[in-house]
Amino acid sequence: MIADPHAIPQLAARALQIADRINTAGFEGQVLSATPLAVRIGETGVAVVFRYGVVVFIGLSVADELNFLDRLSGRLFGPIAPPEEETAKVQVAGESEEPIPVGGPILVKELSLERLLIVADALAKSVVLGRSEREIANVFDTIEPFARELAALGRTSKSRVAMLKLLGAALLVQHRVSGRVAVGEKPDVLWDRPDLERLYARLEDEYELKEREETLNRKLAVIAETATALADIIDTKRSLRLEIIVVILIACEIVLGFYEIFARSGH
Repeated sequence: MIADPHAIPQLAARALQIADRINTAGFEGQVLSATPLAVRIGETGVAVVFRYGVVVFIGLSVADELNFLDRLSGRLFGPIAPPEEETAKVQVAGESEEPIPVGGPILVKELSLERLLIVADALAKSVVLGRSEREIANVFDTIEPFARELAALGRTSKSRVAMLKLLGAALLVQHRVSGRVAVGEKPDVLWDRPDLERLYARLEDEYELKEREETLNRKLAVIAETATALADIIDTKRSLRLEIIVVILIACEIVLGFYEIFARSGH
């Protein structure tokens, strides 16, 4: 039986992607964990910092969050403004299965550091996926006019540089999701606490982490194939122009050769 969500106080959890990378080395404060960096804020608040640019606040006031963000300002690489955001509620419940009701709070047996790290990991991955999904949608919006022009006219007016930029945008998203973030990998805390794998599995299902990553990868493959095909078309068009220029030059050379011959014969 799921506990009444109004019977037990809830902790607000907020994940923010504030940069492409965050330097977590040598951080001062009440450090609870090194990988990922977890810092105690006040009596019950925790801030979890991920090197791929995400910070997750659990049980912090707005003022405490702003103060912590100020402390991180000098450690950011590629700041993101406005930051991508994901919110949730964490609540203590006596359920042994630690259920996660749809649309409700994340229920945990206790507010242990290990459980909070698992919650933070799921939220951090979800917020990165959210930003990546938005960027990929923008890339598709950019590709669509190219495809329409190609379908209507049989050619595209866009340059090869524009195609390569699209391909580069797709590669950046792929590198972020599969490289730095590694959405498919489990959090390090599960190596020491395998008994918490069920909690992470439920969070993984709740935020559809695997499904969203697979969808992103399929979209990235489509973008890469489309950009490559359009670049090949542009290259073929450029090669054809060069061939025409070469033919014209050869024709001019032949004409000049005949002119010289006739000129000499006439003389």
